[in-house]
Amino acid sequence: MVRDPYARWCGRRGIVRCLPIPIRCTNREVLVATVLREGPYRFFWYSHAPGEPPHVHVDRDNCSAKFWLEPVGLARNMGFPAHELRKIRGIVESNQLLLLEAWNGYFGA
Repeated sequence: MVRDPYARWCGRRGIVRCLPIPIRCTNREVLVATVLREGPYRFFWYSHAPGEPPHVHVDRDNCSAKFWLEPVGLARNMGFPAHELRKIRGIVESNQLLLLEAWNGYFGA
């Protein structure tokens, strides 16, 4: 696993602590927290997502997808081919507990 320079690893519990990255979105600032990098994929969430069930966004180049974490399932896809979505889903499934712990730590469950 390659860690994002904006995330810190807490080795005691294996939780990624995210340092938010500010971006502009329709005249308001939104924070993006990267929680995992694996291969060419960046797994992250937006700071304005606490009202939604746990999920993670995935980007690679110009492709983007969103996966629910409980249960793991594709919420939306923009550009990933089916074989790549299966690979990404496998990554999400194998890191589900880590992602859920990071989500709960970030949004306070």
